[in-house]
Amino acid sequence: MIPHERSLVKKLEGKPFVLLGINSDRDRFETKRRCRSEGVTWRSWYDGSGGPIAAAWNVEGWPTIYVLDHKGVIRRKFLGGPGEALDKVVDELLAELAKGGGK
Repeated sequence: MIPHERSLVKKLEGKPFVLLGINSDRDRFETKRRCRSEGVTWRSWYDGSGGPIAAAWNVEGWPTIYVLDHKGVIRRKFLGGPGEALDKVVDELLAELAKGGGK
């Protein structure tokens, strides 16, 4: 997912878009090293396996992606790597916001 996430962040630079990552890997230090080596520039938290963030959001498998609008409303949930479907949903939300749907 990281290469796709990186391209999405770059494509949407300067737009009202934020990507936040939650990592569930077993080894916190390996996760940190991998994020650095793969060029993760967005905020990313370590939650561990079965951590409190995953529990609060009912994450049962990885990757799970939630797309929230500007009001914090969950507009879409993807299980597994959504690829272009994620881009489409984000583009639709940005277009909705630009048309005044963000009031």
